[in-house]
Amino acid sequence: MSKILLQAMDIAHRFDTELFHDVHFTLLEGESIAIVGRSGSGKSTLLHICSSFIKPQKGSIELLGETLYAMPDRYIESVRRYNIGIIFQFHYLFKGMSAMENIEVATLLANEVLDQKLLERLEISDVMGQKVSELSGGQQQRVSIARVLSKKPKLIFADEPTGNLDSETAALVMDVLHEYVSQYGAGLIVVTHDMQIAAQCHKTYQLSQKKLNIVK
Repeated sequence: MSKILLQAMDIAHRFDTELFHDVHFTLLEGESIAIVGRSGSGKSTLLHICSSFIKPQKGSIELLGETLYAMPDRYIESVRRYNIGIIFQFHYLFKGMSAMENIEVATLLANEVLDQKLLERLEISDVMGQKVSELSGGQQQRVSIARVLSKKPKLIFADEPTGNLDSETAALVMDVLHEYVSQYGAGLIVVTHDMQIAAQCHKTYQLSQKKLNIVK
């Protein structure tokens, strides 16, 4: 039986208005989940709640067997460093550094060794010596993903990871993410507007009318 990596229970949150309430879902080892919905529905906020960056106003997140927001800050910081990987639509790389230096920062902090096969799989091994500013947008995003995966996270949270990519590069990126999940028994939650991307995941949820409903 697969181990539970993350469990969201009765999550509710609001800013000026209510975003969502009564959110429940479970993520298992080796599983991928897509969350779809209209812009402004709260998808990114829910992702940030699950990934330790926003404490929900109601409910709890069980992450790797612990009640996340009941834990001390030091524990949460450790989880972020070693167990969680965040992929954004924009790469947030260090522009003054080379592609390889960007990735090495992540591996150093996580006490991991870079797998050269990952760079080859993402088709970026030949640009590692170049400055980030010299790379195309697609190359920058793939370096960003390599930086995340090189730390060997147990959970990956991806917020529109293919939003700025052409269809061929988007397909490559998603293939690599799903391969990683399968190989390492990790979990993936991806927020996307692309139903083709969502269809590749084991489960798809839609955030609509302040509720999260499973659609696949």
